[in-house]
Amino acid sequence: MSNILRRSFLGSTGAAVVYSLVPGVQAQQRKVGANDNIRLGHIGVGVQGTGVLDEFKGIAGVTPVVACDLYDGYLQHAREMMGGKMETTKDYRTVLDRKDIDAVVIATPDHLHARMVLDALDAGKHVYIEKPLTWSLDEGTHIIRAEKNTGKLLQVGSQAKSSALTAKAKQLIKDGALGKVNMIRMANNRNSAEGAWIYPIPPDASPKTVDWPRFLGHYPQRPYDAEVFFRWRCWWEYSGGVATDLFVHLLTHMHEVMDVHAPVSAVSQGGIYKWHDGRTVPDVMNSIFEYEEGFVIDMYVNQANSRGNMPPTIMGDKATMELRGRNLMIFPEPTPSEAQMYGSRAWPKALRDEYLRKNGVNPGASGEQFPRAERPKEQEIAVEAGPSHYEHFILSLRNGTKSVENATEGHYAAAGAHLANLSYRRNCKASWDRVTGAVTLS
Repeated sequence: MSNILRRSFLGSTGAAVVYSLVPGVQAQQRKVGANDNIRLGHIGVGVQGTGVLDEFKGIAGVTPVVACDLYDGYLQHAREMMGGKMETTKDYRTVLDRKDIDAVVIATPDHLHARMVLDALDAGKHVYIEKPLTWSLDEGTHIIRAEKNTGKLLQVGSQAKSSALTAKAKQLIKDGALGKVNMIRMANNRNSAEGAWIYPIPPDASPKTVDWPRFLGHYPQRPYDAEVFFRWRCWWEYSGGVATDLFVHLLTHMHEVMDVHAPVSAVSQGGIYKWHDGRTVPDVMNSIFEYEEGFVIDMYVNQANSRGNMPPTIMGDKATMELRGRNLMIFPEPTPSEAQMYGSRAWPKALRDEYLRKNGVNPGASGEQFPRAERPKEQEIAVEAGPSHYEHFILSLRNGTKSVENATEGHYAAAGAHLANLSYRRNCKASWDRVTGAVTLS
């Protein structure tokens, strides 16, 4: 992004940090064998990090060894989860310095992702990074370069991408089951304080139990604020709001299903309609993403109403597909009669009768008998679950196979969210050339 665009995009949120990585300085780590116990360091064990820790500790041959977080209570809970057999720290570099750690799992606020990922790769660690990969559009290229330079495995955590259901949907679309796809609709609605990220604040939270300076990262110092620390998704400085929290999941999913890279543009509308709690990100947002392959994705989040959720709905000119849990539903399009009742209604009778007969309709003595367009029967396809997204990371480590969601793919999905936010904040259409990185506002 140009300096002018970067300033306009960030507004009052502060200047973007510039990242760099010097090739060849990364630490050497042992190569993970097919039968080796894999030792993990978990950086961030809060709300999402706890769930991720629980997933990894349940995989055979995987041992979470050390946890890092900035709140004492989260660290205590991590120790409790591991039966007291887990070391803890507030400095993530302590985790990276350990030679007995094979990979790190990063589940921290968005604004800390890029720096931590780059440092982890430079330290010779494999990386599992929760979505979104980046806090800003320009961070992605630095991570892609570092992934390539270090040769380490990097997997972005957006679970639907690697599911068996996704693979089946992708194959059906490739085989032409839907015809030409033209629109995809996706929604994620909720209407609760928890759904709007207003998480409860622990009663012992204070500057003594929270490392506030480390949380701020590269941002200027500001007084300790427990709401900002525990509800960080509500502020632009630390998050991309609904787009980076929720849109990214949906975009990653559909990029895989449709076998495409990234949107070329986005337009957004929305605002803060319910949760007037000091947040700066919208609680209602609707974005439309355009793809060079000739379709659009209509995506929205409503944190002020829980009705209207829909399964991912992929619309083609031959059929529509809905992804429901472990099942795919296919609804074929009806085949209409060639004869048009409405379009020919104002024709002279003789001309209309002849037109109808040529198209297989008998005008009849008492009016035309148009055949009713029959809709073919819907089809339901059940798909057995395969390895989880977390298990895929471990399988890639053991087998030396490629990541199921590498830095480039994570960058493209996050880029869609950043475009949506840019459109919303600048009240314009935001277009992006993924090859050159150029952004255009119109």
